[in-house]
Amino acid sequence: MKNAFILLMTLVALVAWAGELGVGDKAPEFQAKTDDGEPWASENHVGDGYLVVYFYPAAMTGGCTKQACSFRDDQPKLDEYNATVVGVSGDDVEGLKVFKRVHNLNFTLLSDKDGDIAKKFGVPVRKGGSIEREVDGKTVTLNRGVTTSRWTFIIDPNGKIVYKDTDVQAAEDSQTVLGFLKSQKKS
Repeated sequence: MKNAFILLMTLVALVAWAGELGVGDKAPEFQAKTDDGEPWASENHVGDGYLVVYFYPAAMTGGCTKQACSFRDDQPKLDEYNATVVGVSGDDVEGLKVFKRVHNLNFTLLSDKDGDIAKKFGVPVRKGGSIEREVDGKTVTLNRGVTTSRWTFIIDPNGKIVYKDTDVQAAEDSQTVLGFLKSQKKS
């Protein structure tokens, strides 16, 4: 019985590992609703330059706000490297709309309420939830279907993953991405 359990756990670990994408792998195609409710498809953005896809746990929380505001502030530098940024979370469209407006974000946020995009990238997904925030003097409830781990990927113009960070430091993520893009320009 013990050997059967060990074998089962080994198989579970291998299946989980096999679903995780790495540098050099072809990036999966994905679609989602944007923060303004419009459809968005990766196939319309891969090939135009670099696509920075960052997964974050929940809109309007401390680390996620620092991460998003850093990408916002570094957008002009990212533009120099022809890099488009999209933030992906399990938040619903309404919550993303609030998050974008309150923090004046200048890039697209994608709603991955079921965690389908995260799963395609191998990003760990947990149960969702709700939080309440004070916005413009009113209490707003932000709902998310899933909570993802904080991971960042960069997809090159050929559709290949050229960068993967599973140990993201929220406030430094955009600077780390910029450092990578700068190193690519030198090569």
